[in-house]
Amino acid sequence: MRQTFDVLARLVGAGGVVVLSGAGLSTESGIPDYRGPSGAARRHTPMTYQAFTGDADARRRYWARSHLGWRLIARAAPNAGHRAVARLQHAGLVGGIITQNVDGLHTAAGSTGVVELHGRLDEVVCLDCGNLTSREELDRRLREANPGFAAQVAQVNPDGDVDLPDEAVAGFRTVDCGICGTGMLKPDVVFFGETVPAPRVADCFALVERARAVLVLGSSLTVMSGRRFVIRAAKLGIPVAIVNQGPTRGDGYAALTVDRPLGKVLTALADRVAGPAVPAVAGTPAAV
Repeated sequence: MRQTFDVLARLVGAGGVVVLSGAGLSTESGIPDYRGPSGAARRHTPMTYQAFTGDADARRRYWARSHLGWRLIARAAPNAGHRAVARLQHAGLVGGIITQNVDGLHTAAGSTGVVELHGRLDEVVCLDCGNLTSREELDRRLREANPGFAAQVAQVNPDGDVDLPDEAVAGFRTVDCGICGTGMLKPDVVFFGETVPAPRVADCFALVERARAVLVLGSSLTVMSGRRFVIRAAKLGIPVAIVNQGPTRGDGYAALTVDRPLGKVLTALADRVAGPAVPAVAGTPAAV
């Protein structure tokens, strides 16, 4: 492990790194991933865009479950891995961050210019008028529309959904767009079966093509949405390093793989190549 870590440190310490992160980076914040050790995919079938837009009952079930799951996502805090990535960026070693996550934790940790490939769960879009509103505002409106709604949540999924029996969501009332009055509201995230906006994909490819190295963090790379960037890097001869618990579908393209808990590895990496973290000053946010 020490020899592998030394290679990783040399690769990242040379700078020009683009980070590609997945759900495994957020598990230490209490948000399970789909396929790693917390394995939500075995229990959970994510909502598809087609079901959400085409089935009013499916949409009602989604919003009832997501209404509860959002409260857990909103309370999640950045973990040591997110903070380490921010330190690497602030040290000038990471030139771009692409995340497949919708939890906003990279930004909360102090990273800037994050390309959120699949959108953000804390924003809501009207599919009719295109208006964007905050999830906090929608949460307030849903609470007002469902004053007695409550259910026990045992587990939140990476997309902010939770598992609830049908009887627990019976009678849940959804709300329409507060601007146009009739539009269908959807979290501003890319559902399964939906296409990532082409300009966003182009921005990600441009970041990868300018990179000196690509560092994959906490992604199994099972879906092409993220794996395509690893494939592009490999075709261009740009070295790829993967830090993930468990094998990934990108391992064959990687120059280096590290199968260890991300928080510990990334903290040690930042300590090695970016210097120690600056202690927080009383009364101010923690410095990264």
